[in-house]
This record gives sequence, structure tokens and C-alpha cells, in this order.
Amino acid sequence: MENALCIHMTLRRLPFSLALSLSGLLLIACSSSSDGADIPDADTSPDAGPDASPKCTAEQQKALTDAIGPKLDTAASDTAISDTPDFTLLLETYSGQTYVHSQGASTGTTSYESASTSKLVTAVVIMDAVDRGALTLETKAHDLLPFWADTNVTLRQLLAFVSGANEEPLCQNVPNADFEDCVTKIYEQNAANFVNAGATFYYASTHLQVAGLMALKASKVGSWSELFGAFKGRTSLFATSVYDLPSATNPRLAGGMHWNANEYLGFLRALAKGQLLSEASRKALFANQRGSASVTASPALKGVTEDWAYGLGNWLECTTATTAGSYNCGEGHRNSSPGAYGAYPFIDFDHQYFGILARQGALGTGYQGVNIVRAANEPITNWAECAR
Repeated sequence: MENALCIHMTLRRLPFSLALSLSGLLLIACSSSSDGADIPDADTSPDAGPDASPKCTAEQQKALTDAIGPKLDTAASDTAISDTPDFTLLLETYSGQTYVHSQGASTGTTSYESASTSKLVTAVVIMDAVDRGALTLETKAHDLLPFWADTNVTLRQLLAFVSGANEEPLCQNVPNADFEDCVTKIYEQNAANFVNAGATFYYASTHLQVAGLMALKASKVGSWSELFGAFKGRTSLFATSVYDLPSATNPRLAGGMHWNANEYLGFLRALAKGQLLSEASRKALFANQRGSASVTASPALKGVTEDWAYGLGNWLECTTATTAGSYNCGEGHRNSSPGAYGAYPFIDFDHQYFGILARQGALGTGYQGVNIVRAANEPITNWAECAR
């Protein structure tokens, strides 16, 4: 009965001729679908590549891809949804099928300011240090930072934004400020909050600054540029991307990168295919780490009126919950890291594809990128299912 319902709900959204030809495929897909209770294992099959045999005919694929672009463009030009900057959307299925759509002068190699899209990158770089044995998720800030007197705050709490490091000192935005001195100021301004670490979720850039300094100390390197450079060397990812805002010597780890869409998509591909991080670290990265913490600052709740949970440096999207504290859609669906200028990187575990909407709108328009992609959700989802 569940399989029949799944097929019906999917086919009724498609043209009749396409629905008829896809019915057998969808029976297989529906029969093998996961309930989303756990983070799916990484895709460890050989890369399918661009020449992999698709599960739909060329005509069927074209009908689906032709439907995506107009919906994206309409949403991007709707002033109720978007402030209409140029953008590029790159999508890729686990099997290697790709989709590219650009509006205006944007391309896959256009350099964009990251805003909060760097949070996921930063968390992965730090978790890479965990995998190399430099520290653990239960390592305390007190263990590595000599000025940190409190003994409650752990690396896990920092990456999950429940550490209590809520107040942001101005030095995080000053190019010539000293990185470690600025983390010291974070400690001083938030000292009263750390005794209640784990109690509240507060989306702020301070948590990652502290976590980053812990990773530097544990890895015995002198700067974030050095740590990120070593990560780039080991993985061959983000070849031209840099943390340079407000400066390379005082980077804002939660929002201070420049990247291009092609390089970010390569990062998402490596994550989705299990080529980054140990399986335990990958599961922790994407799992709900918010726990019982109350929500005191959530841009997702404000931007799309949904109560998303949080993993380690990335969101777990929940489209069914609309009030703080009501996250109720489980794990293993879609994780993402939207930025304040409207860029939107994500991995869709349900439909086995990932993507990046690259754009740079006005500050504070971050969830416009989410809404643009969602406007084309039906043809995108059908395209991904067709290409599985």
C-alpha cells in the first residue's frame, strides 16, 4: 500500500505519457526508499560519470530539464521572493548526471563572497582535524586555550552553536585584528553564558571562531590559512577559494570565504560520496546536534518560518515545523548551509542529489536562494529521480 501511494503521489505530478513510461522505475525507487530516520551511508559506488546510462530517455530528460530553468527565472524575478541578482545553479545526482542554469553574467567560475555558506566548509575542515587525531568532539576549549577558565564548553557544542558564545565582538570584522586575541574577547564577553553550555541554540559566528582556534592549537599550526591550505592539499578541493574576509590573517570562519560554484559543488560531491571524513564524523556532521536546547536565534525560523535543526556547521531542513522547538522531521532528508547573500549549498539525501545556488544579493536576503530553488522543486526532484 505504501508503494502504491508513493507511485501515485509521484506520477500525478508528471505529464501522462512520461508518467506511464516511468511507472516501473518509480516502483523500484519507492520500494527501496528510506524512512529518513538515519543519515544515509555515503555513496561508495564507482563514479557513474557523464556517460552513465540514464533511466529515462533523452526526450524524457529534456522535458524535465526544460521545465527547471523557467521556474528558477520566474522566482528570481519575483520581487516578493528575490532581489534579482544574477545566479548560477549547479545540480548533480549521485550517479553523475548534471544540470547547469545561469541567469545574467553569473557562471560556475564567478567568485562570490560566501557569507554563511562557509560554515559547512569550516566544520568539515575541523572534523578533518578530528579524524587525524588532533582533538575529539568532546575536547573542551579549556583543554587547548590557556585563557579559557570555564570547563564546560566542548568542540561539539561549539560546532552545534549551543556553546553559549552568543555575543560577537567587533574585532571579528576588523582586518588587522589578531585572530587569537579576538577569540579571547569572545571568551570575555560570553563568560557568563558558558556555565549553561548546551542549553540554548544561538546562530552566531563566534562559535566557529573558538572551534577554529582549538583546531589550530591541536594541529600545531599558526593560522587558519595554513590549516585550510593543508586540507586543500590533501583533498584537491577549493583550489582557488580562500578565507580572506575581513582578512587572511583574521578570517571570519563562519562567513569569510570567497569561492566559486564549481569548486563548492566538488566539495559537496566529495561529502556525498564519502570521500571526506570518516563515516562516524560524516554521520555526526549531518545529525541533529541541537538536542534539547531552546532556540533563541534562528535565521531559518525568521527567513522561511520553519524550525530547522542543526548539525555541525549545517542545517537539517524541516519543512513541516513552523515554531521554535517543534523540529519534527527526523534526519537524513536535506542538509544545507545558506548564506546571507542568498547562496544555497545543499545535499538532498531523499532523492540522492546535491547542488549549489551561487548568488550574491543584498545582505540579509539569504533565504531567497532557498525559495528560488524550492520554486523549481517539482521538476528538479523528478529530474533527480529520473537520473538515479
